[in-house]
Amino acid sequence: MADRFPDYDVLAKRDSPSWNPQTRKVIAERLATPEPEVLTPEQRAALHQLIDRIVPQPEHRPPTNAAALVLHKIMTNASDGFRHHRLPSVREAWERGLDAIDAEARARFGHAFALLDGDKADAVLRAIELGDTRAEAWADLSPALFWSWRVIPDVVSAYYAHPSAWSAMGFGGPASLRGYVRLQANRRDPWEAEEVED
Repeated sequence: MADRFPDYDVLAKRDSPSWNPQTRKVIAERLATPEPEVLTPEQRAALHQLIDRIVPQPEHRPPTNAAALVLHKIMTNASDGFRHHRLPSVREAWERGLDAIDAEARARFGHAFALLDGDKADAVLRAIELGDTRAEAWADLSPALFWSWRVIPDVVSAYYAHPSAWSAMGFGGPASLRGYVRLQANRRDPWEAEEVED
C-alpha cells in the first residue's frame, strides 16, 4: 500500500504551538512505554502474532509499540469503565483468551499460534471472530465476545495511540492549544499533512 503522506511526521510538531506541555508529556510517556514482564512467554508470543496480523506495522515508518501498550493494560488490569457481563476482568480475559487462541491453533494446525504462517493465523482469527471454534479452552469464554470486546478495542486503540500510525494516516495529533478550524470535508488547516495523489 502506498504511503499517502510520505514526508509527514507528526512528531515534528512536538515543539510547535500545536502541542501543549501536557500533550508533550503524555506522548513522551506513551512512546517510552516498555513491554512489562507480564503473561507467560507463550501468551506473549501469541499476543505479538495477534497484533501483527490485525495491525501490521506501518511501512517506511518507525514501528508502533502496540504490544507494550496492550501488555501494560493487561498488567494493570485497566478497565474501560465497563465490560460485558459474560467476560471476566481485562487481565483474566486476555490470559484465558490467549491460551484459547493457542489451543485453537493447535486444534486446527497442530502448532502454537505464534508459529503459524499468515494464512493459517488468519484462519484461526476468522474462526474466533465468527465464534466457530473447536478448542475446548473456549468452553466458558465466548470467542466472539473476546474478539469484539477485548481483542479489537484493545489492539486497535493501542496501535492508533502511537504517533507513527498518526503520521501514516496524516493525522495531526492532539490539537491543544491551537485547535482545528477548517472542519468541512476536503479542507485542511495549513499545519495539517497534505495527501499525495495517486
